[in-house]
Order: sequence, then structure tokens, then C-alpha cells
Amino acid sequence: MESPIIVGIDVGTTKTCTLVARLENDSQLRILGVGIEPSKGMRKGGVVDLNAAGAVIARSVEKAEHTSGLEIESALVSLAGSFITSENSRGVVGVSGRTISNDDVVRAVEAARAVSIPHNREVIHVIQRDFVVDGQGGIRVPTGMHGYRLEVETHVITAAAATVENLRQAVAAAGVHASQFVLNPLASAEVVLSDSEREMGVVVCDIGGGTTDMAIFIDGDVWHTMVLGVGGNHVTSDIAHGLHLSLEQAEEIKLKHGHALQGEIDPEEAFYINPFGEKDPVKILRGDLTHIIEARIEEIFSLVLQEIKRSGYDGLLPAGMILTGGVSNLPGIRQLAKDVLGMPVQISQPKNIIGMVDQLNSPAYATSVGLLRWAVLMSEFVGAYSSRRPIISGENVDWMKMKDWLRRLLP
Repeated sequence: MESPIIVGIDVGTTKTCTLVARLENDSQLRILGVGIEPSKGMRKGGVVDLNAAGAVIARSVEKAEHTSGLEIESALVSLAGSFITSENSRGVVGVSGRTISNDDVVRAVEAARAVSIPHNREVIHVIQRDFVVDGQGGIRVPTGMHGYRLEVETHVITAAAATVENLRQAVAAAGVHASQFVLNPLASAEVVLSDSEREMGVVVCDIGGGTTDMAIFIDGDVWHTMVLGVGGNHVTSDIAHGLHLSLEQAEEIKLKHGHALQGEIDPEEAFYINPFGEKDPVKILRGDLTHIIEARIEEIFSLVLQEIKRSGYDGLLPAGMILTGGVSNLPGIRQLAKDVLGMPVQISQPKNIIGMVDQLNSPAYATSVGLLRWAVLMSEFVGAYSSRRPIISGENVDWMKMKDWLRRLLP
């Protein structure tokens, strides 16, 4: 049977990327269509101009349809922004029989999902972490075990309902149904983390244009998530203000001459550019540019470190940090991150992709490709997507796959 076509739309502050793919050889994604457009109407991960955002998504989808030769009707959509919050919740149910069944597991997760949430917030993910059977904790796979009381500890991620609905409407304006929203760092983790890193303890940090998104993985599960409303656009803004440039000029010299560490550049190196109010090119020392960039990037990692310590898991991360997102392409950023965080840092990009991948071999597209991995996991069990909760049915469900599905995909 031919593998299903899967679609992901990464709606970011800087760019909007639509990908169409098919799973091949059980692990590789063949990219069939790509549509990349500069974003408009987005700020810090949220929609601020519905018409502009919808028009950009429509152009991105149209490009992906043109290159793939396929019509896009539904897709998984990325989600990030300061309107995201998370909390841990516990669900408890009585076992319907003496032996724990898949239905009991689903009921326990649903009970955890029923945590008291304000009416103006929407549940995005309910991620299973640990099971307890009759007081015995640390159980990863409870199905088939004997017991009377089943508890599950979950990580519940919610978002402002109005903000989610605005993004849903922007996608709908492009003629596409948003089948589910996926938090950026969770999508990125699907293509940048190894199983051993998940088990040991690791932080995924995705630094994009408008936000810095973080997820902590311990014992293979998500233990903490966070979104900071600061990213690469703030670096660009600092350069524009500090050197009296337009935002376009600031972005250009950031990409061409930017560096995150002053100690790694020649202090005499310079370049020329026309600031506001100047007819002739003005000489700018690269050290002055790097000083501005280093200060902001150091602040971002200081905020990330502060959040890691606040979570209480800072001593449980031997694998350190996996850095991804467009800003991680900045020279010197890995060393600066190591200096600030005091832990190992790697920069990673999507793996196991073939086909139209020329533009995608970059950390900037980790979330875009990660959405496709989520779609693969969903299609294995659901066939059709639901923005609320996929339904498990059938007697012959592979429990090990179902365990991953429960952990990553609910609701």
C-alpha cells in the first residue's frame, strides 16, 4: 500500500514554509513539494494582520502545490509564542477489569487532560510521562498489568484560544484545514534528537525570528516546555538602532558580517554601508557589530538558563543542549551558548530527508520537517486527522508505537 501524502505548514515570524512529503523506507521522508515565503502579519509567533498572514500562507501553499503537483487540503501547523503555557497534571481512573487495557490508558490520559483550564485557553498537547499502578510508580507500559487503580502523570500545553483561532483562520484563508497544531520545539525534536539523547536528558532550543522555544526531555519524555518572546528579529532591531540603519540593512549585515563572539574576530576588520542621513558609505568596524550581537544573544541564553533552573531539571541534562532554528546559523553562537549555559551544546539540522532538500539542509527548517514526522506518527494510527483528539480503536494496536503516539500526539 502506498504511503500517504503528508503536509506541514511552519508559520513563523520570519518565514512561512509549506512542505509536502511521502515516507519511504520506513524512515526517510521524500520531500515532494516546497513553498517558502517571507512572513508578513506575524509578530512573536502570533497573527497581528489576518489578511497579510493569510496571503503569505496562500502563496506558500500554492508554491508547494505547484512543485509537488498535488492539491493540499489539510496540514499540521506549527505553533509558538508567548501565549503558550504549560503545566503538569495527573489523571486517575479505576481499571475496568482486573487487567489494564488500552482503553484504560486512554481514559487516564483523558482524565489528566480534564485539568481546570480557563475558557479562554485551548489544550494543544497532553504528553504522557509516567504511569502508576496501585501506588507503584515508574511504569512505562502499563497495558496487560494487573491492577485496580491507574494513574498517569502528564505535561499539558495550552495556548490562548483567540490566538490559536486567528492562526486557524489565516490557514483556512489559504483553503487549508489546520488538522492539528504542534508546538515548535516538539516538532523540531522529532528530527534533531536521537533516542539516547531523549533518554539521558537534553534541552532542545529553537531560536527563530520572533521567539525562542525550549523543550526539556528526560527518560524519553517531555518534562518541561517554554516559549520566550525574543529571537533573531530583536538582534536585527538592536543592530538597526545601534548603527542607525534600516531593518533591511541591519538584517543584511547580520547575515553577511555577523558573529556572536568578539574574541573570535579581527578587531580591525571593517565594512562599509550607508546609514540613515548619509550619502556616502560609512566605515563600520565588525567589532562594533559583534558587540551588539553578542550582548543580545548572551541575554537570550541567560533567559534560557534561568528557565532551565526554574524548572528544577538543570542537574538532569547530561546530553546538554541541541540548538536549532535560523539564529543557530550565526557564527560563534555554539561557543557562546556553552559559555553561558555551562553544558555541552550541539547545532543540529533535519536528518533522513531526500528529494527536494536543497533549501532544507539548515537548522532553520527543523520545525518544518519535524511537522512531517508528527504527521507520519498520526497517520499510522488515525488515518484522518483531528484538531481535538485522535481516537484509538481496534484490538491489534502495536503498544510500543501507541506509547509514543500517546506521549507525543494527544490531543
